[in-house]
Amino acid sequence: MSSAGVLFARPLVGSRWTAAQGPLAQKTPTLLNLPFRATRRSALILIAVLLFSCAAPVASSPSPRVTTIPIPTTASPPTSSPTATASPRIGPAVVENVQLVASGLRAPWAVDLAPDGRLFVTERPGRVRIVQLGPGGGLRPDPWATVTASTSIDGERGLLGIALDPDFAQTRFVYLYYTYVAPGGAIRNKVVRMRDQSDRGVEETVILDGILGNNDHDGGRLKFGPDGKLYVTTGDAENGDNAQSPSALAGKILRLNKDGSIPADNPRPGSPVWSLGHRNVQGIAWHPDTGALYETEHGPSNLFPDCCNDEVNLIVPGGNYGWPMVRGTPGDPRFRDPLIDSGRVETWAPSGATFATKPGPLRGSFLFATLRGQHLHRVVFGPDGRTVLFQEKLITNQYGRLRDVFEIASGEFLVLTSNRDGRGVPAADDDRVLLVTLR
Repeated sequence: MSSAGVLFARPLVGSRWTAAQGPLAQKTPTLLNLPFRATRRSALILIAVLLFSCAAPVASSPSPRVTTIPIPTTASPPTSSPTATASPRIGPAVVENVQLVASGLRAPWAVDLAPDGRLFVTERPGRVRIVQLGPGGGLRPDPWATVTASTSIDGERGLLGIALDPDFAQTRFVYLYYTYVAPGGAIRNKVVRMRDQSDRGVEETVILDGILGNNDHDGGRLKFGPDGKLYVTTGDAENGDNAQSPSALAGKILRLNKDGSIPADNPRPGSPVWSLGHRNVQGIAWHPDTGALYETEHGPSNLFPDCCNDEVNLIVPGGNYGWPMVRGTPGDPRFRDPLIDSGRVETWAPSGATFATKPGPLRGSFLFATLRGQHLHRVVFGPDGRTVLFQEKLITNQYGRLRDVFEIASGEFLVLTSNRDGRGVPAADDDRVLLVTLR
């Protein structure tokens, strides 16, 4: 029985789980504790490793049938009164179960959950879909809304982020981030607000426009912070100079009021820029105790030595994170170094992120989905919020590319696959929403 009160009798249909991968399986080795093996391999092998470190992902196995599992949106009453741990477990998490919630999506990018149990899911081609959680749940056939998003087979643009107003029950507002083609053919991104009326999205209102876009590096994450402000992540639009330009909204994390106006306490008066010097920010999340903001960011995809260096950063107001002048952790006093990066021979392509916030041994863990890495990455920070005490890879190479991770009231996690985004090898029922139970 999961903590949400749903009986899971079997693993995900069509997954690659075996008996050795279930709850009693050997724990996944951590990245910090893997033994270092000095080696003198031949030059040919070294070149192969460097050239193919960013190789295309392995295909996810086809699934013979579709399963939809209803999930309550509120946690079951506890049998005891759990208390928050002082820090997360410094050791492996156990993947207790992975279950299919919905399938047949087309390149889903982000999710948010309404109080009535409707899971809002964006699809990159421009549709907002609804997955009803709870009794009678499942993916609804008709979109909640369709927007004129510009996408491409081999690119990253389209309908990306979504965030529901924290006061959604009263306002019915839903915020979206998407790419479009402006007059004259220029590619731009904008943030819009729609209203939920009779289970459909109406009254599209532009909140922020003029964000430089391109085929790739469009950012796109939307989230409301603990302060009630709307945070928007943008990419550099494939031009690193944008990330350092104070006049460009690209390559930044932005902070807005709900109506699109500029908060009075932003670092620069009249500017939505909260931090700058970013290549392509894909995930943001706030620590449940300190309220500190963390982000995930894509590094370059070139050949060694200018490869990889995907990052996790602790964001401070007005901070400059160095792109395109620096990569990795150079210790340049002009810029802020990442807390962790993937190094120069491994690509994670990190995307959506969250913290585990519910009481228990994993509370305070930072989790993010990875696309090229095809795993769910877990990080434990020390009490200072900067020191990395532990990290590990979970559900590696089992479900293909992972785009977003979202914690629900039970303390379990919804994970989106992204195998139909033009860069994956989709299974028959991709793309999917998965329920991942960690202990």
